[in-house]
Amino acid sequence: SGLSGLREVLLLLFVSTISFISMERELRCPVCEEMVKQPIVLPCLHSVCVLCAAEVLVQRGYPPPELPPEPNTPTSSPNTRSPRQARRPPPKTDRLDRVLRTVCGTYPGRRRKDTPVLIMMFPCPTCRCDVELGERGLMDCLRNLTLERIVERYRHTVSLGSMAVMCQFCKPPQTLEATKGCADCRANFCNECFKLYHPWGTPRAQHEHILPTHCFRPKVLVCVEHEQERLQFYCRSCQRLLCALCKLRRVHSGHKVMPIAQAHQALKDKITKEMNYVLANQEMVQAQITQVESAIAQTEVNSAVAKEQLNQCVSELRGVLAERQGALAKTIEGARAQRAEALNSQLSEKQSLLENAGLLTYTQELLKETDQPCFVQAARITHNRLVNAIDNLQHFSLTADPSFRHYHMDVSRELKLLCSMDFIQAPLAPVIDTQKTLAYDQLYLCWRLPQDSAPAWHYSVEYQRKVGGRLEEVGGTSAVIDRLEMDSVYVLRVRGCNKAGYGEYSEEVYLHTPPAPVLSFCLDSRWGLHAERIALGKGQTYARSVPGLTLLQAADRALTSCHLTSDLLVADVSVTQGRHYWVCSVEPGSYLVKVGVGLEAKLQEWFHLPQDMASPRYDPDSGHDSGAEDAQDCPPPFCFLTMGMGKILLPKSASSNASSAPLTAPLPPRLGVCLDFEKGRVTFYDAHSLRVLWEGTVDCSAPICPAFCFIGGGALQLQELIILQHANYVHGDN
Repeated sequence: SGLSGLREVLLLLFVSTISFISMERELRCPVCEEMVKQPIVLPCLHSVCVLCAAEVLVQRGYPPPELPPEPNTPTSSPNTRSPRQARRPPPKTDRLDRVLRTVCGTYPGRRRKDTPVLIMMFPCPTCRCDVELGERGLMDCLRNLTLERIVERYRHTVSLGSMAVMCQFCKPPQTLEATKGCADCRANFCNECFKLYHPWGTPRAQHEHILPTHCFRPKVLVCVEHEQERLQFYCRSCQRLLCALCKLRRVHSGHKVMPIAQAHQALKDKITKEMNYVLANQEMVQAQITQVESAIAQTEVNSAVAKEQLNQCVSELRGVLAERQGALAKTIEGARAQRAEALNSQLSEKQSLLENAGLLTYTQELLKETDQPCFVQAARITHNRLVNAIDNLQHFSLTADPSFRHYHMDVSRELKLLCSMDFIQAPLAPVIDTQKTLAYDQLYLCWRLPQDSAPAWHYSVEYQRKVGGRLEEVGGTSAVIDRLEMDSVYVLRVRGCNKAGYGEYSEEVYLHTPPAPVLSFCLDSRWGLHAERIALGKGQTYARSVPGLTLLQAADRALTSCHLTSDLLVADVSVTQGRHYWVCSVEPGSYLVKVGVGLEAKLQEWFHLPQDMASPRYDPDSGHDSGAEDAQDCPPPFCFLTMGMGKILLPKSASSNASSAPLTAPLPPRLGVCLDFEKGRVTFYDAHSLRVLWEGTVDCSAPICPAFCFIGGGALQLQELIILQHANYVHGDN
């Protein structure tokens, strides 16, 4: 048992030593990468040496600040001088005389009005961003006394053998090593000298004694702007310590300011809880360390494989280039031989024309022939050769082109390709087409890749309401999502994938599903349709009204009024129960188009009769006609909204002032209509945002039909179901 206890103690000491050694990186300055000396807290809450901060500011072109001297600690003594001293020139003597003035006060000879206000920006090496120091620069930064104490304890724990701090009051040569330091006297004492200078029963006996040190720190933090004012409050909004005077400033009005004791306890509890959580999850930390180490090893392996693939690709390119070079060189050599042969033949022929050459000598000998028949027989070929020679002499041209301009290569395109040769990149974030993306009976998402993006093999579409869903391996640049909940907002995003992996996600889009199931129908032309004025499109989902000659003739018969005719189109289905929703779009250039619902029997009855649409009695607009006014207790038989000339008329509600005029609003690109048969309510929406435009009542004692009325020229288009539209698109691609 004794050996096991000793083993546990040794193991605990070993773990503590390892923890202290691993803690050393937490105590290093991010600028000089050594133990911090006189650390100050930047506004970003990171700590650096005050000398390092001053050097960085000078390197950025700011005027040299007033610096404190480096503390006379053993690490800066001649025997154990830090390597940082060799990299940085020693401070000037006049700067060494200013002890902590940059932290505790202003230089006496400087007046604030002498120079303009200079806002200093310090590049924090930890958070890698510029931190605003303010016009006072390093003077606004508090010393990190806690970090100094931790460094001091670390030095005493790890490097106790080299920490020789001598008593400052022993008389030489009997100077003893100091065992205590006094924070009030700011001096180091041995045991005897401490008792001598702190006699029992005197105020000095109440002084705070600490470990021996050459770097005495203030006992408490004081405000950098109000001297001798202790920091007693903490502003959570600004994350700054405040004194009682700073708390009264207007800049902190409305901020959450708490006493320092409360902030201390709250932060201490949070840190303790977080530390306990980390300690309780050491296995998770070790698993993550293993995962990181595996990733590092895999990185090395994968990088080696990538380099090998790169070398292989370049070798293949070299091989192809060498093979192509040989083929092209062979072609040039063949052309050279052919041309050289032709030119040599021409050269021989030309040389034969010279004096004493073969042809001329042969001709001279031929002329000596006296036998005429023999001469004529032999002279024919010579005559032809001489004629050709004279012709070539008069019209000389080379039999072959000596230039090889047709064999010059233009490799600019190939060089451009080689220079742009790079590793494959993942696709960029797709751009969602908001004009085509919509929510109707299903969600339809349409997107495209940026012009400079790498191609994508497939896409991943994510959509989310309360629980997430994913649609993988989407081909093309559109997707249809079904099985949705009504009257809900869905968040969608998409990303592309190729051999390099997945790219970035697109920006999120929000689509609002309809408030009720979608009603699918076509336009029925059995009622009130005049073929000379109304034309239906293919599928009977599009209608256009064109006032023709009949309207012109009708207007010519009366000089005092204009008689307009109306054309009614209804749906080929009727509603007898439930809630239903449909969407249509009205052409902005339409004169007057009414969209709504009505009782099937009443609509058939009213629009079968010739009517003067200029009369207010027969204006079927949201039930606000004379018939509705006579029987206010009964809902109107129909409910319409009037649109025209790029505007939509919103009728006044029953609760509004009777003298107030109806409102007009811009015509939305798509108009949504929702019919609640049980409640007898009709709601009109902006179909893009599902914003309610107007709501009215309708009599639902009998079947109800969606209805559309044209007065003058106009056009409307019913929204096609996404499932049908996408099926036609896929069928067209096939």
